[in-house]
Amino acid sequence: MDTEAQPTERDRSSRPSDSEETSDPEGQEGRSRFALVSRLAHWLPGGRISLTLLVLLVFALLLNRFVAQPFQIPSGSMESGLRVGDRVLVNKLAYRFGAEPRRGDVVVFDGTGYFGDADYIKRVVGVGGDRVVCCDREGRIQVNGRSVDESTYLYPGDVPSTVRFDVVVPGGTLFVLGDHRSESSDSRDRLGSPGGGMIPVDDVIGRADWIVWPSAHWTRLERPDAYARVPAGKGPHG
Repeated sequence: MDTEAQPTERDRSSRPSDSEETSDPEGQEGRSRFALVSRLAHWLPGGRISLTLLVLLVFALLLNRFVAQPFQIPSGSMESGLRVGDRVLVNKLAYRFGAEPRRGDVVVFDGTGYFGDADYIKRVVGVGGDRVVCCDREGRIQVNGRSVDESTYLYPGDVPSTVRFDVVVPGGTLFVLGDHRSESSDSRDRLGSPGGGMIPVDDVIGRADWIVWPSAHWTRLERPDAYARVPAGKGPHG
């Protein structure tokens, strides 16, 4: 008697066809990608090491362009918090997706046409609709009628401002000052210029969030509490 098991009709119907046995789109796609990587690695001098470095370089460039970018502090206008030669990491996503600069933020902006053909770093003192006045009876800057205690970041020995002003910040712009007021060229110096010393929000590159170099000065730049009780501005927001 023949003892070998014979397939039933059901067994035969459940077996994959030849085409099913040989068809594997995902596997073929994976092999194609692997072959492409192999060809690229073979083409590049240095092989896979060079390819890995190239991928990392492209990733770093994209990160620098769209997410975060380091900037070096060129002057003492933001001392004593930011010293000459410090490198800050600027968050380029801080004001995307509907967010706006806030009073107290340290921002980097393109000063072309307003301050000069360069990037600048300053602290936001007024936003669109704010009335910014210098100064109250105690020499403090007022924003929307509220005196601001800037002692936590103002350079020791400096006064809030030796320049008197009373401005309403147009919508879509910022009024900015350096922390080292006696050494800073900022919105105060351009009150009579086109634009009135105001910085368009669209020209803001991002918010300085970290000091990343030198390592001994590494720290996060927090928004001060000085503006926490400042009421919303009543001026035009544009």
